[in-house]
Amino acid sequence: MVDDAATLLEIEAIKQLKARYCRYLDMKDWASWRTIFTDDFVGDTGEAGGKRIVGADEFVAFVKRTLGKPSQPTVHQVHAPEIEVTSATTARGVWALNDVVRLAPGLNLNGYGHYHETYEKAAGGAGQWLIKTSKLTRLREDIFNPVFSLRVSDRTRNIAARLGRR
Repeated sequence: MVDDAATLLEIEAIKQLKARYCRYLDMKDWASWRTIFTDDFVGDTGEAGGKRIVGADEFVAFVKRTLGKPSQPTVHQVHAPEIEVTSATTARGVWALNDVVRLAPGLNLNGYGHYHETYEKAAGGAGQWLIKTSKLTRLREDIFNPVFSLRVSDRTRNIAARLGRR
């Protein structure tokens, strides 16, 4: 394993990776966003009403279809990372998440939850850190507009997700 100073540098590199994840996603810079994932990336948003997708290209295409409209701005803020470097080329982490997504004109989602992720260092350890897996879990979702706010319970979200898959 590496020494403490080297471990802190690796953790900082993973923090920078996650910062790019949020910035590229919110700027809808899909080509740059694709570069932060391993080719065999697995994205799992199933517990948050989405689905499990294998493959970085497939995941980026899915998110682009779902959140990619210019009229659909998003704001992703992550904080309080818990990152563990598990080897010279692997790591795992949990990030607290607050995101705001415009669902439709005048209708927005404010979500709270966590990203549970694994990371892999490219080029056998000589390259950049990449996101290998990411699972989104939700603690709470609020639907709001300038007039009202509505908390979406787990039960309501699950029913809506089942109806949306039909």
